[in-house]
Amino acid sequence: MSPESQHDIQQLEKLHAAHAALKSQVSKVIVGQDQVVREMLISLFAGGHSLLVGVPGLAKTLLVSTLARILDLRFNRVQFTPDLMPTDITGTEVLEEDKTTGKRLFRFIKGPIFANVVLADEINRTPPKTQAALLQAMQEYQVTAAGETHELERPFYVLATQNPIEQEGTYPLPEAQLDRFMFNIKVDYPSELEERRIVESTTAGLVPELTSVLSGEEIVNLQRLVRRIPVAERVVAYAVRLARQTRPVEGAPEFVKSFLSWGAGPRAGQYLVLGAKALAALDGRAAPGLDDVRAVAPSVLRHRLVTNFNAEAEGVDADTIVGRLLESVPDQ
Repeated sequence: MSPESQHDIQQLEKLHAAHAALKSQVSKVIVGQDQVVREMLISLFAGGHSLLVGVPGLAKTLLVSTLARILDLRFNRVQFTPDLMPTDITGTEVLEEDKTTGKRLFRFIKGPIFANVVLADEINRTPPKTQAALLQAMQEYQVTAAGETHELERPFYVLATQNPIEQEGTYPLPEAQLDRFMFNIKVDYPSELEERRIVESTTAGLVPELTSVLSGEEIVNLQRLVRRIPVAERVVAYAVRLARQTRPVEGAPEFVKSFLSWGAGPRAGQYLVLGAKALAALDGRAAPGLDDVRAVAPSVLRHRLVTNFNAEAEGVDADTIVGRLLESVPDQ
C-alpha cells in the first residue's frame, strides 16, 4: 500500500470519528433533527451549499450557528430584507484621508460574506439583485468590488433559509440560483417527545458547553479527501441516469412528462455523486454505493424539478416524483 493510500485511510477514519463527535456536540443544543444535521454535514464535506426550508421556530439559525461553533469557524448571519443592497453583503469602499500625507484613498471594507459559514436568513425576502450577490461567492469563492477581486477564505459554506408557508412580499429564487445549492434540506416539526425536551431544556436556563471538533484547515483537507474517493462506474451511470430521467423529453417516464415542465441539469448528477461520496466517507466507508446515491437524491433533486399545472391540480409535489423515480429507474 502506498503512503498516499495509507494517509487517505487515516483521514477517512478521522472523518468518521469527527462525524460521531459532531453529532454528539450538536445534540447538546439541538433536540432531534438528526437527518437535517446529517445532510448539512454531507454538503459541507462535499464542498456544496444548502437551502434550509422550514416554518419559523424550528431552530434553523441556532443549528447553523452551533455547527459553526463546534467546527471552530467564523460565522456571520445576514437577515435578508427588501431594502438590503448587494454591498450590504459583499462589502463597500469608503473614502478615507491619510492624515500624514493629506491624500484621500478608497479602502474596501469587507461585508458579512467574508466568513467561513454564512447564514442567509430568509433569502427570498430580498430582491433578485441582492440575491445574485451571493452567486459569484458561492460558485467561485471570490468577490469582485470596484474592479478588484477578493478571495474568500476556505472553507466557505452558505446556508440559506426559506419559509415555505409565507409567500406574501417574497421574491422566489430563480431556477438558475436554486441550482447553485447542492441540497434543499427540509426541516420538519419535531416529534411530541422531542418537543417536550425542547421546551424543558430551553426554559431551564442551562447553557451547554461546546467543544470544537475540527479546524478550518482540517475541514478543507477532508473536503479534498472526499473528492479523491473512488466511485464505481455503475454508480456514476446510475446517478446520471437518475438526473436525466427527470427531464420531460422523449424516453422519460410518463409521469415525468405529465407532471414536470423542467427537469434537473448536469449539476444534479455531479452533486448526486459528490453527496454519495461524502455520505460514504462520514460513515467510514472507502467507496459509495447505489444506496448512497438514493439517500441523497431527494435533497439534490427536489429544488431542481419544476412541476406544472397538472401536478398542482393533482397534489403531486417534487418529493413524490423523486420517490417514483427511485422506484422506476433501473440499477443497471
